[in-house]
Amino acid sequence: MHLVMILIALLVAWGIRCQSFQDSGDWSQRWQQALGLFMFPPVLLLTTAIAVLAMGPQGQMVYWWEGWLSYGLVSGFLVVALVLLLGLSWQAWRSIKQVRTYTQIEVKGKPSRLLKSMYPFVAQIGFWKPELVVSQGLLQLLTNDHLEAVLIHEQAHFHYRDTFWFFGLGWLRRLTCWLPQTEALWQELLVLRELRADRWAAEQVDSLLLAEALLTVVSTPTVQPELAAAFGDLALRDRLTERIDALLTEAPSTNSTDGWAWTWLLLSLLPLAMIPFHS
Repeated sequence: MHLVMILIALLVAWGIRCQSFQDSGDWSQRWQQALGLFMFPPVLLLTTAIAVLAMGPQGQMVYWWEGWLSYGLVSGFLVVALVLLLGLSWQAWRSIKQVRTYTQIEVKGKPSRLLKSMYPFVAQIGFWKPELVVSQGLLQLLTNDHLEAVLIHEQAHFHYRDTFWFFGLGWLRRLTCWLPQTEALWQELLVLRELRADRWAAEQVDSLLLAEALLTVVSTPTVQPELAAAFGDLALRDRLTERIDALLTEAPSTNSTDGWAWTWLLLSLLPLAMIPFHS
């Protein structure tokens, strides 16, 4: 019975990830779809593993060898998940510790950390309360108006707590890198994150200024540390046109009212409901 649960979870997770997803059009629909397809399989596998572990290797409908085999499989999976989480947490802690060694300054009235590098770089780095990091190169490269637009974009990442949520999503990405479309969905979520921040900033500054600043930063070689929500994210340079077009066209809605992703997330918790019925 336990092996059947594991196999069903694997088949469902694989099948869900084989579904195509929309990579253009309405932001809200794309976000719900990409988030649901990305999160459902790993959460389903995790809850199935936890359920099998909680039920133990023995039971009336479980052969002794099946019970111990399934118990070993889920234990190994959860150990890998924990090791990956601890590894990412360690990397994140080192990044935060490094950031705190940078000189504290104020840029346009915003508390910041100065990165002594001639590469143009700006990002929120941290967890729930990230710190703004700007480089000397960026301060020299951008005009005052462009710099203000970029800082407002970064404030959007702080507003949505992107560094915190994408740390968790990044963990799920590494845990299920072997599933279909993991990297494609991850890149889609990164693009949608930046589109949301762009639109939030465009409500407060001229979108043309933001587009010009984006072109300037992305066209210049740069570097990017871990745990950063960066304005000119290196991974998204191939989708620059999409961001520019979104800034120069009528603002789409970025407030999702569809609970599709959360419905699927709740469904992924169903294996836990089987624990009380185990005997």
